[in-house]
Amino acid sequence: MRARHNLALVDGNFRRRAAISHALSGSDVHIEPFEDIDEIRLAWPRSGAVLVADQGAAVEYLIDHMTQYGEWLPVIAFSEAPDTDRIVRAVLTGALDYIEWPCDLAKIMTAIELAETASASIGSLRLREARARSRVRKLTRREREVLEGVADGLSNRLIGERLAISPRTVEIHRANMLNKMGAQHTSEAIRIAIEASLVG
Repeated sequence: MRARHNLALVDGNFRRRAAISHALSGSDVHIEPFEDIDEIRLAWPRSGAVLVADQGAAVEYLIDHMTQYGEWLPVIAFSEAPDTDRIVRAVLTGALDYIEWPCDLAKIMTAIELAETASASIGSLRLREARARSRVRKLTRREREVLEGVADGLSNRLIGERLAISPRTVEIHRANMLNKMGAQHTSEAIRIAIEASLVG
C-alpha cells in the first residue's frame, strides 16, 4: 500500500533525523531524509511537504531556493525548545507551521495534514509569487527603481527626474527590465512586480 503523505525531512543532526524517521515508520508517511538544503536541492521532491530543522538560516535558505526556482512545497519548521521570536521569524519567512521536537506522531501528522490542506488552497498563489520573485531578482537595482516608477504610473521623464538620470537612460533600463523579466508589455511587468510583492 502506498503512503498517503510524502515528507522530506531536512536536518543536519543525524540522531534527530533518525529519531524522527523512526517515529514516522509504520505510519502512512513516506519520509525522505536529507542532511541539508543543498542535498534536497539535488533531489527535489515532486510533492508532499518539507519538515526542516530551524537551525541557522535553513528556513530562509529553503524558501529562497523555492522562490528562485519556482518550486513551492509547504514548509513545516521545527526545533527543540523554540522561543516565540524564532517561531514568528520562521512563519514570516514562509513556513506554514512550526512544531517543537520531541513530539508525538499525532502532532507531526496534524502538521503534515494542515500543510497539505494549505498547499492545496494557496500553493498556486505561492508558486506564482515564487516565479515572479525569481524574475524580479534578475533586475539590477536601477532596473527595479525604474520598475517601481513605472508601477507608480510615472513617465520616463518623471522617472528620470526621480532617479536623477536622463529619460533616454530610463528608456534603456526599461527595455532591459522587460527583457530580463520576459514581459511583453509594461502592464505585464507591473503584474509580475505585484505578484512578487515588490509593489502594492
